[in-house]
Amino acid sequence: MATERPSKGRSRHRSPTASIRYVDGSTREISFAQLRLGDFTESEPWRRVRSVHGMTHYSGDYASATTGGQVVYESRLELARLLLADFDPSVCGIFAQPCRMVARVDGKVRSHVPDFLLVMGSGTVRVVNVKPASRLEDPQVVEALAWPGQLIERHGWEYEIWSGAERTLLENVRFLAGYRHPGVVPEDEIERAWQEVVDGEEMALAERRLAGGRPPEEARPALMALLWAGRLCTDLSAGLLSGECVLRRRG
Repeated sequence: MATERPSKGRSRHRSPTASIRYVDGSTREISFAQLRLGDFTESEPWRRVRSVHGMTHYSGDYASATTGGQVVYESRLELARLLLADFDPSVCGIFAQPCRMVARVDGKVRSHVPDFLLVMGSGTVRVVNVKPASRLEDPQVVEALAWPGQLIERHGWEYEIWSGAERTLLENVRFLAGYRHPGVVPEDEIERAWQEVVDGEEMALAERRLAGGRPPEEARPALMALLWAGRLCTDLSAGLLSGECVLRRRG
């Protein structure tokens, strides 16, 4: 998350706006009251993230299974939130640094670039800012995050300030992310596993049955792919993935 300093060119703003950058190089400024999800079609991140030797923060591109393309992030904490969004079956769209918001707040023109915009299958839009919990003790940071949230919620969208998740959950999702792309595991193996997994059985038992005469670990990738896809689930916060995990069928 970054909040930009106001410039002289923004002093004329009377009502909140959102500026969106597009892949063709154009930029469009829209009244926030008129902003719609469709305005982000063919958009690109507001800032171009580059990794430079000596940088104190960690940035890069994440190959998202949800979008089928690259999504930028500017810190390890942002990457963690991005992983969880990609893993969440209710999320169908992810935009990084979706726009630059400009509004007059307490007589001053303020500017803000949110970290992510998530689109849910239900049609709900959620704007996410990522910030370490320690930084939320700073009143200036709290104030800088507050006005965008008020504007977003008045618009009828959801607003989230995210500061991290339980470590075990993140470790398990990072592991499952290795199976997120089509083709990593043959589709016929995934479908066979789906047909044969019994609801409520432990993973080790499912592996032995699926493997037949092969080593049990050879059947594991298909189960991991099903877990990533959300067709199977287990308690990812209880401990690291192991043969003792209980598998549940979804859908």
